[in-house]
Amino acid sequence: MTKNLYKVLNDKFGFSSFRKGQKEIIESILNEEDVVAIMPTGMGKSLCYQIPGYLMPHTVIIISPLLSLMQDQVEQLKKRGEKRVVAFNSFLTPLEKQQFLQRIESYKFIFLSPEMLMQDLVKAKLQSIPISLIVADEAHCISQWGYDFRPDYLRLGEWLHEPTRPPILALTATATQQVMNDITLHLNMVNPTYHMQSLDRPNIRYSTVEVDSSHHKFESILKQIESYSGPGILYTQSRKKADEYALKLSAAGIRIASYHAGMDQVDRMFVQQQFLQNEIEWVCATNAFGMGVHKDDVRQVIHDHFPSSVANYAQEVGRAGRDGTDALATLFYTIDDEHRTIFVATNDFPEEIHVKIFNENKYNGMSANQLVSQGLLSENHVRILDYWSARKTEEDTISMLQQLRQEKVQQIHRMKEIITNSLCIRHQIVQTFGQQLADKPQNCCSKCGLNTDEIVHSSQERSQQILLSPWQNRLSLLFPRG
Repeated sequence: MTKNLYKVLNDKFGFSSFRKGQKEIIESILNEEDVVAIMPTGMGKSLCYQIPGYLMPHTVIIISPLLSLMQDQVEQLKKRGEKRVVAFNSFLTPLEKQQFLQRIESYKFIFLSPEMLMQDLVKAKLQSIPISLIVADEAHCISQWGYDFRPDYLRLGEWLHEPTRPPILALTATATQQVMNDITLHLNMVNPTYHMQSLDRPNIRYSTVEVDSSHHKFESILKQIESYSGPGILYTQSRKKADEYALKLSAAGIRIASYHAGMDQVDRMFVQQQFLQNEIEWVCATNAFGMGVHKDDVRQVIHDHFPSSVANYAQEVGRAGRDGTDALATLFYTIDDEHRTIFVATNDFPEEIHVKIFNENKYNGMSANQLVSQGLLSENHVRILDYWSARKTEEDTISMLQQLRQEKVQQIHRMKEIITNSLCIRHQIVQTFGQQLADKPQNCCSKCGLNTDEIVHSSQERSQQILLSPWQNRLSLLFPRG
């Protein structure tokens, strides 16, 4: 079997050796074990299901959270010559969806969102074909999004309860013990094997900067982007702020575009491709951006706020430095940012009054669409309450939602604590995930001492490098491929 592993690794992917942890994960899958694999961003998680896919006889189902992530994985497989791959999502026309369902058994790799997987017709078709492996990609979303944003993540277990089901692989870059518990519970995993690599990324250096106002915050961000080269991602909390930043920075001569969930899906994909092809150097985004954007040379990630949890922060800064070269993660904040983050994280979260409105009107025959159209509840309220009201009493639902809200607030408090105390940022992040830091790199973080000039190139140095680079590289920068 080991010989076959290396043959597929070389024939299909052109590699002669595995990265740390990959081989052990693959062997567990081939032994038909349920597996939870935690590997840092950029360490080749997708290989852990693609190689077993070629060694197993039947279809591999990949449950993926975002369209951009699905499309990227499909494109990567197609570039390697794999034709038996499809992303079954809203990008397909009705005719394409019909054709897919008619010949579903011909695909080796099928990518689906949780919502698409819950459609009765899709479930029935999947139950009619042999499946070798089920993969939950970015599995932390089960815990991060399932309870209060996309309840269909919690419904996955309804599809995975069959005693004859194939093994399940849950993949993520970050997971606390609570998240791992949620993953194993909601995927109905049986005695799973855990493969956990160190989540520390030594090439990412952490910096926090307190400013006294939103105006000075923007000035500081502008100065950093003008002084130090990208490519980079600027994360902010609101769609409006993403657009405003992009306009102001573009006016200052920065090649930048905004990205958020309020944009049309085609426009979002266009911005993503511009970023990947170096047509723009920066993206100003909400947390809707990142998953599925495999750009190895991101040199900076900047936040203008306290992220809502350490896990979210680790996910977002982890998109820098995938090539192993030094990268800088900078967080600019005011002391009031904690309150803004709490508001954003809990603003559309159901409260006791929303639970009562939902139940009262449901029993009176009002549909979910009517509740939303009449302004009684938001779409998010309905989505969450529709799931929980079928599983809990009104009293238990209210109690659970209050507990979840408090947990959100506590996670934000923890994020603020890490940013504002005097302890090593890297050590505290790793400790949050139950791990210990083996070694600290030089220029570890702003608490330990940081020389930014030794981490990222200045914009002037970057320009000189472009001028001195071989003519092929200069042409690719001047005329990027569309």
